[in-house]
Amino acid sequence: MNLTPESKVLIQGFSEFISASDIAQMKAYGTNLVAGVNTGKGGQKMYDLPVFDLVEEVVNNFGTIDTTIICVPPYQVLDAALEAIASHIPQIIITSAGVPPLDMVQLLRKTEHGETLIIGPNSPGIIVPGKILLGTQPSEFYTPGSVGIVSRSSTLTYEVAWELTKVGLGQSLSVSIGSDAIVGSSFSQWLQILDEDDSTSVIVLIGQPGGGSEEAAAKYISEAIDKPVIAYLAGRNAPISQTWQNMGNLVSVIRNDTNFGTIESKLAAFATADVPIAKNPHEIVELLTKVIDN
Repeated sequence: MNLTPESKVLIQGFSEFISASDIAQMKAYGTNLVAGVNTGKGGQKMYDLPVFDLVEEVVNNFGTIDTTIICVPPYQVLDAALEAIASHIPQIIITSAGVPPLDMVQLLRKTEHGETLIIGPNSPGIIVPGKILLGTQPSEFYTPGSVGIVSRSSTLTYEVAWELTKVGLGQSLSVSIGSDAIVGSSFSQWLQILDEDDSTSVIVLIGQPGGGSEEAAAKYISEAIDKPVIAYLAGRNAPISQTWQNMGNLVSVIRNDTNFGTIESKLAAFATADVPIAKNPHEIVELLTKVIDN
């Protein structure tokens, strides 16, 4: 991964999924935004960025691009991502929400034998506090430190970061892998990245109801992760019949049994893996303090 202030970053599309303030925040944070792509707007400037019609034109003008942030309408995401892959961009962040599941299946099949890392869809991106901001995460909630955060949520990611920042527990890296039903990179991939990251000493995992990604993460933690992990699961007090907008519809179709994707299933998986579970975001601080003191 190339997550440094020198990394060259492209924005594909200017839509409701990114705002002028998001772009200004990235620039103020030192992110090296080099250009935007907006078909039919080539040759213009938007948000003080040169705009091109094609990703290929950006590469021809600026050389290798390290990360693209895709902000196009959901039905255009697949084409935008395939264009980025064709231009050999290794990191793709998709902020757009509601990407058609079959489009994501096609995209993941395209990348399964390569080295492209897909973050999202429906993700606010990545922040390495004090170094680089890629996406729409509010940088004011973060401070440099050694706690890595990997989350399925968006706003909960910021809330947890702010709880840590208030007590002086800085963060090494924070990533939301996305809240749509099908996302690119997994908890397990990011757990491995954070486990191998010299700046990270402890990991916070934030999960949600629906799907089996948290159960898979718990199993992976018990088998392959050396650093301590704290888990927090949103929605543990939600009614059993509650359908979560982001993931519930898919879960209702593919569930393996009546317990699949439930909070009870996820809590049991983390308990089996001996991963401490916070009951609320503030309790994460207490659990982290115990881990750090030991």
